[in-house]
Amino acid sequence: MRLLSGLAWASAVSCSNYLLNRLQANAQRSLPRQWPLHDNGLNDVVQWDHYGFKVHGKRLFVFSGEIHYWRIPVPEVWEDLLEKIKAAGFTAFAFYGHWGYHSANNHTLDFETGAHDFSRLFDIAKRVGLYIITRPGPYVNAETTAGGFPLWLTTGAYGELRDDDPRYTAAWEPYFSNYSAITSKHQVTNGGNTLVYQMENEYGEQWEGNARNKKPNEAAARYMAALQESARQNGITVPVIHNDPNMNTRSWSEDFAPNATGNVDVTGLDSYPSCWSCNLGECTGTNGEYVAYQTINYYDHFIEVSDTQPKFFPEFQGGSYNPWGGPEGGCPADIGADFANLFYRNLISQRVTAISLYMMFGGTNWGALAAPVVSSSYDYSSPISENRRIDSKYYETKNLALFIRVATDLTVTDRIGNSTAYTTNSAVTASELRNPNTKGAFYVTIHSYSPSSTRESFKLRVRTSIGNLTIPQQGGNIVLNGHQSKILVTDFTIGDQILTYSTAEILTYAVIDGKPMVVLWTSTGESVEFHVKGAWNGFIAKNGGASNATIHKDGHGVIASVSQVTGMTVLEFDNGVKVIVADKPTAYLMWAPNLSDDPFAPVDQSIIVQGPYLVRSAGLEGNILTLKGDVSNVTTVEIFAPQSATTLTWNGRQLDASRTSYGSLKARTGGLNATIHLPSLEHWKVHDSLPERLAGYDDSGLAWVEADHLSTPNPVKPDMLPVLYVDDYGFHNSFHLFRGYFDGFATAVDLSVQGGLAFGWSAWVNGEFLGSHPGNSTTGIGNLTLPFRNGTARMNRTNTLLLAQDNTGHDLRAQAVQPRGILSASLKGGAEFTSWKIAGEVNGERAQLDPVRGPLNEGGLTAERLGWHLPGFDDSAWNTSSPSTGFTGAGIYFYRTVVPLDIPSGIDASLAFVLGAPRSQKIRVQLFVNGYQYARFNPYVGNERTFPVPPGILNYAGDNTIGLAVWAQDEDGAKVDVRFKTQYVLESSWSSRFDSGYLRPGWTKERLAYA
Repeated sequence: MRLLSGLAWASAVSCSNYLLNRLQANAQRSLPRQWPLHDNGLNDVVQWDHYGFKVHGKRLFVFSGEIHYWRIPVPEVWEDLLEKIKAAGFTAFAFYGHWGYHSANNHTLDFETGAHDFSRLFDIAKRVGLYIITRPGPYVNAETTAGGFPLWLTTGAYGELRDDDPRYTAAWEPYFSNYSAITSKHQVTNGGNTLVYQMENEYGEQWEGNARNKKPNEAAARYMAALQESARQNGITVPVIHNDPNMNTRSWSEDFAPNATGNVDVTGLDSYPSCWSCNLGECTGTNGEYVAYQTINYYDHFIEVSDTQPKFFPEFQGGSYNPWGGPEGGCPADIGADFANLFYRNLISQRVTAISLYMMFGGTNWGALAAPVVSSSYDYSSPISENRRIDSKYYETKNLALFIRVATDLTVTDRIGNSTAYTTNSAVTASELRNPNTKGAFYVTIHSYSPSSTRESFKLRVRTSIGNLTIPQQGGNIVLNGHQSKILVTDFTIGDQILTYSTAEILTYAVIDGKPMVVLWTSTGESVEFHVKGAWNGFIAKNGGASNATIHKDGHGVIASVSQVTGMTVLEFDNGVKVIVADKPTAYLMWAPNLSDDPFAPVDQSIIVQGPYLVRSAGLEGNILTLKGDVSNVTTVEIFAPQSATTLTWNGRQLDASRTSYGSLKARTGGLNATIHLPSLEHWKVHDSLPERLAGYDDSGLAWVEADHLSTPNPVKPDMLPVLYVDDYGFHNSFHLFRGYFDGFATAVDLSVQGGLAFGWSAWVNGEFLGSHPGNSTTGIGNLTLPFRNGTARMNRTNTLLLAQDNTGHDLRAQAVQPRGILSASLKGGAEFTSWKIAGEVNGERAQLDPVRGPLNEGGLTAERLGWHLPGFDDSAWNTSSPSTGFTGAGIYFYRTVVPLDIPSGIDASLAFVLGAPRSQKIRVQLFVNGYQYARFNPYVGNERTFPVPPGILNYAGDNTIGLAVWAQDEDGAKVDVRFKTQYVLESSWSSRFDSGYLRPGWTKERLAYA
C-alpha cells in the first residue's frame, strides 16, 4: 500500500471525513423517524418492528440453529445437542415436525411413545435457556421422504395436497391441531420458551404468475388461513411466521399485500447462497451460475417486501446435504469455517437480526426417513457433525454468536452506508450500521469482490464520540486474509464503560464484580489497537507472547496496541475495564457460560472460560464455582469469574485451582481415565432372507395382500392392470416384494419399476435369477427386458415371477404422489399374468407392531417381517458365517451377531460402523442396530461407508444386536467387511451411558404370522 505523509495524509483524512459525513447525512434523510411496533392482538409478550423482535419488552437478536428430533430418536441425546447450541452463544434453536413419523395410518397419531414425545425438547430448552422456533408442517420438505407427509397421504386419495381440498384438510387437521395444542403449553406467553410458530414451509404460492401482479391464488390463501385458524383454536398465541423459499415469490407479508387472506404475522426468507446440495447442479435454476463465496443482496428485498418487520431468515445455509453419489464425508470446504465467517457477517451488514441456521446438527436418515435425493447421512456439513463432534466450523460460528449475544446495540441499527470510502484500500468495502439511540456503530468489512481470497491490509475510517478517526491510529493495519469478514465496533457499551473502537473483533464481554471484561480476537500474528474511553492509565497484566504491547494516552482515554497477537494478553485499565486479546486458536476455546437459564444470557451473570474443548454450563453457589463440559486430555482451564469463587469443580470433581496476579482462576482438569474397548465383529449367524423367490414358497399368509385394484386415485395412471403401486395397498417403506403368476409359455418379461433415485430391483422366475436394475443416482425408474432361460417358464404349471424392490423414499413437494412399485409388467411369448400379490412392512398401516421405532423404520424384507433384526430373536438354529465370507449367486442373506458394550459413565463416546466393499460389487446392504435400520450401503451407487450410531440406539451398558441384510444383485454374490470404530472419546458431563432400554423393545411372537 502506498503510504501518505504530511499534507497528503491530512488531505486524505479530510476527504474521508467529508465522504463519511455525506454518507451519514444522506442515510439519515432517507430514514423514517418512527417504526410501528407490532403485536398479533393476542398479547404483547412477543412484538416486532422494522428492527427486530422484542420479548417481554426487551430487544432480542434471534440467532438459532436447526435440529430434527426425529433424525436423532433418542431424547437423552437432544440434551447433548441443545447444550452445545447454547454453549455456542445461540439464543434459540428451531425444529421441524414430521407428520409421517407420528402417523402410521390415517386414524393414528403418536406423540407419546419413545422419541415421538417431542415435548421433552421444550423441557430441555427451558432448562438450558434457549428460545424455540417451532415448525410443525404439515409439509416440511427437509429432504425427508414425501417432505414429511405420512406415506398413506401419497396415494392420490386425498386430493390436491397443500391447498384447501377438503380431503387434504380433513387429513392434516388432527395432526396439526394436536401439534399446536402440545406446543401451546410451552409458549413464552405461557411461561415456556416457544417464541414463534411456523405455518407450512417454503410455500410461496400466494400469487398466480408474477408476484408483483398480485393475482391471488385463492386455494393457497384459504389453506394458509385454515392453518392459522387451527393453530389459534388450539392455543397458539405467539406470532405465526412463514419462510418464503426465495426472493421471487413475495408471499404472505402484510407489508407487501395488506389484509390479504393467509398473511402471517412475520414473514422471513430462506437462502442457500452456496447451494443446498453438494451437487451444485441442483441449485443453478434458483441461484444461477454458482460462484463460490458470492454474497447476495437481500437488503433491498426486505425493504420492498417486509419493511416494518424484522429482517428474518428462518433458514439460512448452515451446510448442504450430500446426495446419492456425492463425496464421502459431505461437501467441499466452501461451506466450512470460512463460509460461516463470511456469510453470517454479511447478513449482519444487511441489518438482519433474526437468523436460523439450517442445519446446526443434521443427523442420520435412519429407517425410511430419506427422500431419494439424499443418502443415509444427513450430516449436512453442519457446525455439529453427524457424530456430534464439534470442530472449526462450530468454533467459528460460536465466536460470532457469542458476540451477537452481547451486542445489544446491534438489535436496533440503521444502515448508514456501504462503500469502499470507509477503507484505505479499494479492495475492501465496509457497511456502517449505527444505533440511532446510543450512536454505537458496527462496521462490517469484506472484500469488495466477495469471492476474493486475497490478503488485504487497510485502515478504517470511522465516526466516534471522540471524533472522526482513521484506525488504527498508532501504526499497523487491519487485515482480511482469505475468505474473511470482520465486524469492528465503535462506541461499544461494556457495562458502564465504553470501548471507543477496536481493530479486532469482539468475542464477548461480561460484567464481573461490577467491572466490565471484554475479549477481543484476531488471527495469530496480526496487530490490534483499541481505545478505552474515560481511562487515564493502563498496564499489561499478562503478556501472552505478544510483542511490543504499548499504551498511549489521548484526551479521551487510552489507546492500547498489540503489534503481534499470540496466545492471550490481558490488559487492565484504571476505570475498571479489563481487556483480553486472544489469537484465533485461543479464542476458539473461549466460552462465556451464563449462570442463569435466561436465553438473553445477561452479561452480569456470565463468566469467561478458556481451555476446554467444550464448556456446557456454569453455576455459582456460595464460593463454589461449578463447570460442566468436555475435554479429551489433560487441559489447563482459566476462568474469569467473581472473586467470591474460591473453589472450582469440573464435572463434579474439585480441581486444585490457584488465583493469578490478574484475577483469574487457573487449574488443570484430569484427562480421560478410561479406555474404550470395542468388541470384534467376528462371530455371525446367517440365514436366507429371500425364500419368496422359490416356486414352492407359500404366500397365503398375513404378510401378503392380493394386488387386485383395477383403478387408482394416483394421478399417474399405470400402463397395466391390476394396479401394482405399493402405497395403494398400505405398504410404503424401503423394501417390497411382488409375486406375479402366469400359466403357459413365455420367453421374457418387460418390467418398468419406479422407486426413486438410487433405488434398485431384482427378479426371479420359479427361483431362477433373471437380472437386476442395480440403480444409479440420476434415475428413479428402472426399465429392463429380462429373457428367460430355456425351461425356466413351465408350460403345464403355474409360474411365479418374484420382483424384489428397494424403495429409496418418496419425492418432495408435488412429486410426493409419484407412485412406488411396478408401472408395467408384460410377458413375451404368449402368456399373461393372471394375478399378483404384494408384501411390505408389517408395522405400516395394517399393524403397528413396533410403535417405539415407528412407522418409518422397517420394510418388507423377510428378516424385518419376522423380526430377525430385533433384540431377543432366537437365531440358535442358524448357520455360522460372516458377511466378509459372503455368498455366491444373486439373493439376500441376513447376518446377525450380538456384541456387548461397557462404556464407562462420565464419558461421551461416539461410535460408528464402517462397511466396505468394492464399487464394482452390485450389492445393497442395510445395517440394523438393536432393531433400528441405521444405514443403507450401496457402493455401486454411492460413496458413504461410515455410519455413526448414537448412544441410546446402541446400548452402552450391555448387549447389542447387529443385523446386516446383504443383497447381491448379480450372480457374483456379495462380500462385505464390517468394522466397529470409535470416532471420538471425551470426558464429559454429558454421559453417553444412560438407561435407554425403553427405546429398544425386543422380539415378540406376533412376528411369526408374517412369514
